Amino acid sequence: MIGYLKGKVMDLTPESALIEVNGVGYEVSCSGAVFSRLSRGGEGEVYTCMQVKEDGVSLYGFADLKEKEFFLKLTSVQGVGAKMALSLLSAMRPEELYDCIAAADAKRLSAVKGVGKKTADRIILELHGQISATAILSREGTPSPGVKASSEDEDAVAALMNLGFTRQESARAVERARKDGAKTIEEVIASALKNM
Repeated sequence: MIGYLKGKVMDLTPESALIEVNGVGYEVSCSGAVFSRLSRGGEGEVYTCMQVKEDGVSLYGFADLKEKEFFLKLTSVQGVGAKMALSLLSAMRPEELYDCIAAADAKRLSAVKGVGKKTADRIILELHGQISATAILSREGTPSPGVKASSEDEDAVAALMNLGFTRQESARAVERARKDGAKTIEEVIASALKNM
């Protein structure tokens, strides 16, 4: 598998970049973030994902590993192909996509060209559970070093969301409750509610 390329940018089109590495030209379909960093004739680097299908081999390029990881999450959703995933990543940064999915904002997702309401709903349904409290907190710059969200913490977050709080508010409140010494899920929820 080809996971990374660094070389001379031979050509740029609206959909792809041609990058020469040791005499071999790789055609890479890229996200908008990659295009903003590349210039024809200059040096360029991309993280890549290679897909092999019956009709050929395709390379997709990303600005960083976070973008690549989100591409893989998106393409795991039924009905979301590589082209649609790239459109989403070109329209929004991974952090914005996390926010849309965590907030179940189908309207914003379906505003992206090529993404219908049903597909937006499916993306939210299938990926919502994969966006853990820890992932959201880490992305916001308040990570819990060495601590992963337990299933109890996830249950507490879900319980708070059922009471009408957003996922981000719930995740922050659960982390605060743990820091304040709450042990059981009941204590976590009670403490979180006091501080919300």
